[in-house]
This record gives sequence, C-alpha cells and structure tokens, in this order.
Amino acid sequence: MKEGNVIAEDFLLTNKAAELLYNDYAKHLPIIDYHNHLPPDEIAANKQFCSLTEIWLKGDHYKWRGMRALGVEEKYITGSALDKDKFAAWAKIVPSTIRNPLFHWTHMELKNPFGINNYLNADSGERIYESCNELLKEPAFSTQGLLMHFNVKMVGTTDDPCDDLQHHIAIRESNFQVVVKPSFRPDKALMIGNPGFRDYILKLSRISEIEIKDIDTLLIALAKRLDYFEQNNCSISDHGLSSLPLKTQLTGKEEQEFRSFLKSENTTFSNPDAFAGHILTALCKLYHQKGWVQQFHLGAIRNNNLGMLSKLGADSGYDSIGDFKQAERMSAFLGNLSMTDQLAKTVVYNLNPADNELFATMTGNFAEGGTKGKIQFGSGWWFLDQKDGIEQQLNTLSNMGVVSNFIGMLTDSRSFLSYSRHEYFRRILCNLFGSEMESGLLPDDHKWIGKIISDICYYNAEEYFSLRK
Repeated sequence: MKEGNVIAEDFLLTNKAAELLYNDYAKHLPIIDYHNHLPPDEIAANKQFCSLTEIWLKGDHYKWRGMRALGVEEKYITGSALDKDKFAAWAKIVPSTIRNPLFHWTHMELKNPFGINNYLNADSGERIYESCNELLKEPAFSTQGLLMHFNVKMVGTTDDPCDDLQHHIAIRESNFQVVVKPSFRPDKALMIGNPGFRDYILKLSRISEIEIKDIDTLLIALAKRLDYFEQNNCSISDHGLSSLPLKTQLTGKEEQEFRSFLKSENTTFSNPDAFAGHILTALCKLYHQKGWVQQFHLGAIRNNNLGMLSKLGADSGYDSIGDFKQAERMSAFLGNLSMTDQLAKTVVYNLNPADNELFATMTGNFAEGGTKGKIQFGSGWWFLDQKDGIEQQLNTLSNMGVVSNFIGMLTDSRSFLSYSRHEYFRRILCNLFGSEMESGLLPDDHKWIGKIISDICYYNAEEYFSLRK
C-alpha cells in the first residue's frame, strides 16, 4: 500500500451539497456524548497514557475481534506480550480489515488527534507507534486534554449504583470545563439469575446502609442510591438487556420466594423475568418523578464463548446480535408506565437490524403532545454503528418517524480516541441529506436543511438532556 492521504477533506462526502452541510453546519459543533464507558477515574486523574497500545488497543473489543478473526495469537490481544509487540500485531493485520469499519476508524483516529494521515501497516507501524508515543507525553494528549481537543461539552459515563462517585465529585470540584455526568446503570440488581447476584445485594446493602431482606428493602436501597446519584449531577439512567421484561409485577408468593432466596445460596428464583420487571418498573417510575432520561440498550446475546469466558471473564469480545422477541415486551413495559403517566423520556437502542422498523414504529406509540421527541429510536449501536448501520437507522427513522427530532450520535466506547465516531456519523448524515438535495428529493435550501443537520448533531441533544443554560 502506498503512502498518502487516507482521510481526505471530502471523505464520505460524495457531492457538493454534502460538503457544504458538513463544513458549515456540522463540523465545528461541540459533542454531547450522552452515553459512553469512559473511566471517570482516568478523567479525574487527567491520566497520561504510556503507549499507543494502552490508549488504543486496551479494552477495544472491536479491534480484539478483528485480530482474532485474522489469526493473531491471544497473547498479542489480551495476553502478556509487550505493548510494542501488540501494536505491531495490530498494524500488520490492519490492511486486511478492508471494508470493516475498523479500517476507517483506525485511520480517522490516527489523523485526529495525532495528525497522521498515512496507511497503517507492517511497514509503517513502528514509525507511527513511536511518533504517537511521543505525542502522548504532551499535556494535550491527557484524558482531559483529549476531551477538550474533540470539543466535548458533556460526557455521560456508565456507573453502577454501588459506585461512590468520588471521581465524579473530584471532576466537578476541579476547574475542568467539560461536564462529566454519571449515569445510573442498575443491571446487576436486575439479573437475579447471575452467579454473583447475592454478593451484589450484600454490596448494595453496605453502600446504601439498608439491610436488604425482601423486595421492599431492595427498592428502598436502590431509591437511596438514586437520590445519591441525583445529588451528584446524575439525570440519566441506562440498562443493557436482551429485551425488556414482559412481566412487571411479582405475586405475593414470589415476594416470599425472594425472601427465602436471599437466605440460601442453594436456591434459584423461579421467575427472573418478573423479578427484573418488578424492580425495573419501580425504578422507571422514580426516573419519571425526577425528570431523568432512561435508556435501554436491547438485543445483545453476551458471552457466547464459554471457554474464553472462563479465561478472560465477561466483556472480552465474545458478544453478538441476538434474535429476541422485542415488540410484545416493549409494548407491554412502556404501555404499563404510560397507563399511570409515569413514562420518562426514553431512548431505545436496537442491535438487530431486522428489528429497525419495529423499534422506530414502537417509539411513535408513546409520543406525547408538548414534549418534542420524547421517545427516541437511538443511534446505530455496537455492531450497527458503521456506515450501513447508521444509514439504515437514519432511513428507518425518517420513514417511520421524524428524523428532525433525532438526538444524534454517541460513542458507547471505552476509548478516549473514539470521538472520531462523531465525525464519522456527521459525515454520513450530511452525505445522506446532501445526496437527496442534489437529486431533488429534498429542498435545495442549505439554510433549511442545515438547521436540521445542526439539530441532529448537537442542539436536539442539548435540549433533550436539559443542558441549555
């Protein structure tokens, strides 16, 4: 492969209208990254990274999957190999990732923020590695420096109810200009079938100072943690579920069963779906009461490789798209909350592209007069945050809903270099609209269409998450 500019100024922009929309209405807007998995401790400490491997490859499941698919030994992925050797293994296989979004993301992340606009491969790998390592020593490449570089206005991290939020408190008390908000993610309190559930309840009991002995005290403990999160600038919740629970209430018999379940490690709970539904419904009513936004990431089937799960643990790159039944459950769960007027602002994210129309039409069922875009069909998520997936989500939302209400992109990433995904999304968005302007499907009015582009990229999210001052 020849050296040369990889990411050109018109990258992904195939027409003049798209270029104008991107450069005049999207490119320079700040970023509201309302859902990600960035570690708050690294932001609070303003961490400097030791190597390009640490900031770029560590924890990146997308790259791990690509490396495994191309036969790289695990020691160069999550194992004991030196950082330099891990990066060399990655650089060697990058040319073979052609047509996977990894190929675009890799070169976008090298160009911005490192200023490298050459192909990464076995020949260029060592030079690029050393050059980036030198830059990583500079203050501008610390965690806070990078967030400022990418013009991030708000970061929404993902936090367990048991988290003490001390890193968020430290960030808020510092002079850092970016708003870093915690998000309440109570998944572990819902998954009664997980092996570590009882240990988690004990931890929740300690942190909340509530003795959890039944359903009522569990809900009191969670409500107390919700109040603590709210006191520390939280106004968003998030949930990673295969599907929403179908049942939303426990019977008296099941509540008694739960009390017995907590006392004995040798018992199982007979109705995990009803348990999750009961707890989640109670939480969602509290979100509504507090004026929060609730998010539901739906459709993943996780930890498929049991052998590697036993070696590496969860979240190691062995998850995929599931084919869960979504419509009946989503309708019942959201409908139950709407019946008592306790449905908060809601974002639902779909992982199975076969369900795009299902999700988009379901959000329209719970729209309310007086609240713009209350129920959102969230952006292309995980396996769908690539060009085709982003375009499908935008087209489906346009066909089945109102795309001008859309709150736009998020990184959903553990990497401080993933903010290039916002640029990627904005270019794809502008190209989609620009192409239809030039073909006569949309008005040839740059100011009119440009406002919609700006709203999707920034202003809708600013309003939706109440960030306007």
